[in-house]
Amino acid sequence: MSDSAPTPYKVTPVFDEVTLPEGIRSAHSTKAGVWGLLRVLEGQARLVFHEPCREVTVTPEHPGQIAPEAVHHVELDGPVRLHVEFYRDQPVP
Repeated sequence: MSDSAPTPYKVTPVFDEVTLPEGIRSAHSTKAGVWGLLRVLEGQARLVFHEPCREVTVTPEHPGQIAPEAVHHVELDGPVRLHVEFYRDQPVP
């Protein structure tokens, strides 16, 4: 295993509170073997996991890690800028 951090193989565009797609706001999951990392650039968001039920507050200082196949959605309370990175190996937040 390498000491270097994994590199994302895909990164979404930057979304804000208006442009965040409904698919991210509603229940969904990554595919088997795919890790996600929700990165907030400005503001904050809530990453809500369905099983087991829990919420993670995501800020620029604290990205939200999403395990493969974990059902989740994103909730916003106000202005935000964020994107999602996708990895084949567990990312380092």
